[in-house]
Amino acid sequence: MRVLLIGANGYLGRYVADRLLADPAVQLTALGRGDDADVRFDLATGSPGALTRFLDAVHPGVVINCAGATRGGARELTRHNTVAVATICESLRRSGCGARLVQLGCAAEYGPSQPGSSTAEDAVPRPGGPYGVSKLAATELVLGSGLDAVVLRIFSPVGPGTPAGSPLGRLAEAMRRAMQAGDGELKLSGLGVQRDFVDVRDVARAVHAASLSAAQGVVNIGTGRAVRLRDAAAVLARVAGYGGALHELDVPHGGPQQTHGHPGRPAGLATIGSPRSEATAEQMAAAAPQPYPYPDGCGAWQQADVRTARDRLGWRPRINLEESLADIWMEAACRI
Repeated sequence: MRVLLIGANGYLGRYVADRLLADPAVQLTALGRGDDADVRFDLATGSPGALTRFLDAVHPGVVINCAGATRGGARELTRHNTVAVATICESLRRSGCGARLVQLGCAAEYGPSQPGSSTAEDAVPRPGGPYGVSKLAATELVLGSGLDAVVLRIFSPVGPGTPAGSPLGRLAEAMRRAMQAGDGELKLSGLGVQRDFVDVRDVARAVHAASLSAAQGVVNIGTGRAVRLRDAAAVLARVAGYGGALHELDVPHGGPQQTHGHPGRPAGLATIGSPRSEATAEQMAAAAPQPYPYPDGCGAWQQADVRTARDRLGWRPRINLEESLADIWMEAACRI
């Protein structure tokens, strides 16, 4: 089976590439913007005609799109997440290769969920920010393309290589700094959020399974279990051997922020749910009460209903969160 992988150098794409290369039946070609791609092509600016000619020459049986942007303004997100997918769909329609398309979507397309609920694929998407909007638009393009296609909505991927800007990446970095500085306490913000964390290697297995299946439409990829960030922080502290105290600095649903411990000591302060990671406890206490910011637009709770992945892909997650966190910490510890 000849597979064209787009975005092989990204966080998810690297593990998808490893998984495919381990399958002796797969002939893999990587397409991307980097110099180490087999074929250099920028989906955000390249023409459908040029990509069509390449598809006709290579004639893949499956095209997997792991490319996209998670940060930036609405224009940049639209260009990399929506326009790029429009180019792929149009090229596949024009091409005679008849390839199956596996598109990687994300849980941000759903937006906030009711606490305690599991989000199934038939939920009405209500993305809470430009990233989710751009990814939802891409999903709609794929579903309306008439192609043999499946969209995997990935919930919160974790594991080795977790981006430093992600909640668990920031958590590991904050703990690394605290241990390096010898801080006996770590003040953290945003720990009330609950997410469905799925290991990136399990995501790669799901992509492989989807490429071999006949499943179409949307399929959720998660664990089916939401975990509070404060619980993940406690596990990470145990894995890291951090014996200091963890203090939570905010109330997730708004209201005055509270500090448990010593509010006059700013050492080790980190905001997990927001990219704003440096502030003093006094500054936070002085801020006017406001709703807690969830940068991914997903609110306080997200949990996947993963029955479709089990039934249609034969896929279940294998790697537990403690193992994922141990691998995240191993990378962070190398920087101490």
